[in-house]
Amino acid sequence: MIKKLIFISLLSLLISCGNKETELVKISSNTKELPIEIGDNVTINYTDSGMLKAKLFAPILERYTSETRMETEMTEGITAYFYNSSGQVTSYIKSKYALRNEKERTITARNDVNVINNKGDTLRTEELIWDEKTDRIYSQKFVRITSPDKIIMGTGLESNTEFSKFRVLNITGIISLNP
Repeated sequence: MIKKLIFISLLSLLISCGNKETELVKISSNTKELPIEIGDNVTINYTDSGMLKAKLFAPILERYTSETRMETEMTEGITAYFYNSSGQVTSYIKSKYALRNEKERTITARNDVNVINNKGDTLRTEELIWDEKTDRIYSQKFVRITSPDKIIMGTGLESNTEFSKFRVLNITGIISLNP
């Protein structure tokens, strides 16, 4: 009788422990990763050897640092100004969303991305990547570039951050604006 009582006690103990572990796994897998930093109306200066290269503004900035995610998310977009060696603005980027990959040092701007240079050339696309290491911008998406004399449309673009030397990878149309 004592053996049966011990067996039933051990069996009930094993069953109750197993269910609690399963519940804990379910709870931990449903949690959302929270940012380690949140900022409102943030300004970030990018410099090289003491020279201002770019200035980025973001209404909301959330930084995540974990084993799986090393990113800064700007859910309300960005405005980034690029400067030449004389300290003058050469171009700027605006978007409604941006994500910075901390490891790769790239910023992916998405949703209604506009780039305008000091000559008045305008680039419109849905996604643009700024590589901080190479000081280049590029896209694999549809692009539309409007300059004073023409409109160029295509898929894919490579450019310097000044947006003064660019190349459309797959041109689908050129419209001349001169009569």
